[in-house]
Amino acid sequence: MPKENKRRGRRDEKKNERKRKRREEAEAENALKRQKFEDGGNDDDKEENIGGVQNMPFYGLLNKNEQEYFKHADEMLELNQFNSAEERSLFLENIYKEADGKELKIAASQSCSRLMERLILLSTPAQLKSLFQKFSGHFLNLVQHRFASHCCETLFIKSAPIVTQELTAPLEEQLTEADGEIYVSMENLFLFTINEFDGNMGYLMTDRFASHALRVLLVILSGQPLARSSNDSLLRSKKKEKVRVPGIDPETNLHSLEKRLVPEIFQSAVDKIMSETVSGLDTTFLRSLATHPTGSPTLQLLLELELSGTEKGRGKGENSILRKLLPDDSPSEGTGSASFVNGLLYDPIGSRLLEVIARFAPGKTFKALYRNLLKDRIGSLARNETAGFVVIRVLDRLNKQDLEEATNSILPQVGGLVERSRTTVIRSMIERCAARGVDTSDIADVLNDAYGGDTSTRILKMLKFQECKLGDTDRGGNHPPETDPAQLHGSLLGQSMLVVPGPLSALIFDGILALPARILLAMAENQAASRVLQASLTSPASTTQFRRKVINSLLGETGQLATSTVGSHVVDALWIATAGLKHYRERIANELLKNEATMRESFVGRAVWKNWMMDLFRHRKADWIVKAKASERGVGDGTGKMGEAKKSSIELAREKFAATKLRNDATKTVFSDTKRRTQRR
Repeated sequence: MPKENKRRGRRDEKKNERKRKRREEAEAENALKRQKFEDGGNDDDKEENIGGVQNMPFYGLLNKNEQEYFKHADEMLELNQFNSAEERSLFLENIYKEADGKELKIAASQSCSRLMERLILLSTPAQLKSLFQKFSGHFLNLVQHRFASHCCETLFIKSAPIVTQELTAPLEEQLTEADGEIYVSMENLFLFTINEFDGNMGYLMTDRFASHALRVLLVILSGQPLARSSNDSLLRSKKKEKVRVPGIDPETNLHSLEKRLVPEIFQSAVDKIMSETVSGLDTTFLRSLATHPTGSPTLQLLLELELSGTEKGRGKGENSILRKLLPDDSPSEGTGSASFVNGLLYDPIGSRLLEVIARFAPGKTFKALYRNLLKDRIGSLARNETAGFVVIRVLDRLNKQDLEEATNSILPQVGGLVERSRTTVIRSMIERCAARGVDTSDIADVLNDAYGGDTSTRILKMLKFQECKLGDTDRGGNHPPETDPAQLHGSLLGQSMLVVPGPLSALIFDGILALPARILLAMAENQAASRVLQASLTSPASTTQFRRKVINSLLGETGQLATSTVGSHVVDALWIATAGLKHYRERIANELLKNEATMRESFVGRAVWKNWMMDLFRHRKADWIVKAKASERGVGDGTGKMGEAKKSSIELAREKFAATKLRNDATKTVFSDTKRRTQRR
């Protein structure tokens, strides 16, 4: 008789018991949610917020027909396949009509919140204001919502340039935009939003979703650039889904704005937020925020805004953030500030706050931190993966003498850093030495030893480059494969070395010349290696002999390189590299002309054809030669200085005539002055 299948052992019994308990808890939670929904499903219903700080309103659910319509509209906007801008504008107006009164439901909907973000990206200033007013009064709850918070961030960012436009636009234009309605400026809409947050800043800065919107709002009010690299990591979560519309870059306007013009009252609002956030918080709590995953980025931004302000004495007051974090006048070993700084150095989150302090702290505070806590161990700090980023910020602020001492301390660690492909500190050290005028010959010697000292393999080891066949790469505009991080860091190191004339750049030049032609061709189609090759061809430190030898190795393959996604950039660099080299441009142009059919079929090939002015070369070669000579620059003569444009004979004659005339006029002036003085006597 068959036996019943049974599981044996106490572990299985405990596992089943845990599963049963989790199942019962989930059923009880679902039953509670259903009960809340059945008791009242209107917009006034409330459900408890996860944070427990206040009740989160329930804005209702979209019915089935509404969800289908808005999902279809989202798909249409995502494809962005409208025949004209007018057609898309009419489509947006229809969506706004259908969404009237349902904006909060859409923003809080998991399936339709993406539509709201795309709608914001495509909206006009008048539509943005209307949506802003619909959200007003609910921002405190929306920024804490999992989905609506993303809509608030997009709305803030898209509305920021409108504040600047309204400051410069005449009042008459602003009134006509209101279409007879009560005019509300975007400035006031932002101020109303700040008033909603009044008294809640403390927990908003540590809220999982609201902290991102709060940081965006702080940057907008301060007038700082929204698309700056130092702000990108503070404003944008890595996990956030990027909602975009094809053909429209949401950051196009942001990158063109360096520092925006904002009303003076915005700065008062920022000061109010900072004082409200920090007031009542002691040093212990603020220091705990430094390593908090959500609170630390907000604290970093507040500290940056405090220290980068134009007001004198900022960051020195008793209630300032910096003063509360570092209350000791001169932090030294044994003090509480020293223990705090030492703890931040090796913390992945806290080290970012220390980077902000190193960048923006007053000179007196920075010098005390460096000389008392960092100077004697900067070499060992550079070796650490986390503390190395703090070292980079410190090197940026050192004077020439301190930089020389720091370089000598870091040099013994260069070999280990190269072995582990951590070249960021080395690259920063090279750039700062070049900027301060510090001798880099010792760095060149250490790097030469670290990469083996063999000229023929040095550049390959630096780039972690493995030879590939020329025909294996993608052509016709396909995206190249992702670059290995180790290759990328090696490429950036090589490019920084090429900027410095002398032994450092000579390491790269000699390494490239030692490579055979087949490897150079393979490098030209490798995403990381080609960057170094392009930089070497256009470097001010390159010599005519170097460029001639490299170009000779590439001749015969430029037509194929022109249709390669990566190699096409090398062909573009050859236009600059051939300056001053007689007949080389024509030889390359003839090669491209032979591959015209292939190049015209390729997207990148057509770009190279345009950059080399090949249509002009084919139909009016004489005009092409004139333009080529007029655009020539002496890319490099080994001195590290860019040459001047080659001048024609008529230009030289005109300059000579102007100089002669100026000299004659000066002689006449002196002669007349002497004559008048003689007559007076």
